[in-house]
Amino acid sequence: MVRRTKQTQFRESDVISASEIGQYHYCPVAWYLQKCGYEPQSPLLEIGIKKHVKHGDIIDHVQVSAKKSKILAAAGYMLLIVAALIIIFEVIL
Repeated sequence: MVRRTKQTQFRESDVISASEIGQYHYCPVAWYLQKCGYEPQSPLLEIGIKKHVKHGDIIDHVQVSAKKSKILAAAGYMLLIVAALIIIFEVIL
């Protein structure tokens, strides 16, 4: 059995909110710097924002393409089944 040797006091700064988790997921470095008290004042900030937006656009494009690919694959399988049924009925009749 493990015993506690001292009481742990939580500070308000130790608590992480749901929005902070979202910020961390979006960019861990930016979350860390903000948690340490740094304010974004760099001219490179605009470049970073643009790169994040561009990366997000690429991810959105890939997700849309994946959905289209699944739809086209399903349509292709359906056409294959229809073609096979037509061939089977032509041979039988």
